[in-house]
Amino acid sequence: MKKPKETICDLRAVQEERRRYLIRQLLAESPQYQNLTLPAGAQEQKNLLRALMNVRPPQPVGQEFLKVQDEYLSAERDALGAVNWDALPPLLSDSRLALWQGDITTLAVDAIVNAANSALLGCFCPLHGCVDNLVHSKSGIELRLECQKIMKAQGHDEPAGQAKITPAFNLPSRYVLHTVGPIIRGGVTQEDRELLASCYRSCLNLAAENGLKSVAFCCISTGEFHFPNEEAAEIAVGTVKRFLQADNQIQRVIFNVYQDTDLLIYRRLLGEDQC
Repeated sequence: MKKPKETICDLRAVQEERRRYLIRQLLAESPQYQNLTLPAGAQEQKNLLRALMNVRPPQPVGQEFLKVQDEYLSAERDALGAVNWDALPPLLSDSRLALWQGDITTLAVDAIVNAANSALLGCFCPLHGCVDNLVHSKSGIELRLECQKIMKAQGHDEPAGQAKITPAFNLPSRYVLHTVGPIIRGGVTQEDRELLASCYRSCLNLAAENGLKSVAFCCISTGEFHFPNEEAAEIAVGTVKRFLQADNQIQRVIFNVYQDTDLLIYRRLLGEDQC
């Protein structure tokens, strides 16, 4: 049943009020933004809020801000809707695997995998299209603060091939698994292949250690890190299948793709192109 029209209008008004509050608070934190004009349009305001969150350093923030932010982001999440992992059809060849095309931040799973950078603090480029930026934008600034705690305790950049776990905050998933894939400069080396495989193993090991049943992987190291899509997918599929042969705890691993090119590659590798 559709919501009454007045309820939808009320929600929009509340969301606009929350959004304006958050923007004003973030602008007030930095002197260089004092003369910035608040846009009138909803989408322009959303873009500005996301950009301000992207560039904000991991510094303390008031509880009132976090309360309003969480209310705003959770309402945006609920309005968009989530995709439950157990509603995704498993592969015919392996019931513990699934392939899904879409926005990984809309998946209601135990954990989504974030392709992070070595600082592990999220993407600081305003409105950048990488998974790291999207995950942090929709989760909220608590995620960057949580990652800072991890990195401060660690005392050095995150090496490629390892993984860290954090709460997912305002995402529909429960946790985020952060892993840094290899950056390809020139040709792919054997070390690059081993590091990428280690990303998948590290995430799965961390998921199993924390009792997680469902994990969704993005296409680690492709895109901005320039790992060839076909070879990256081969490593991903092979590594996950080998892990699941020795593990009986994780119930579903989802290969999440966004581009049509990756969808075709994974369908072929998983034997789904004839279905």
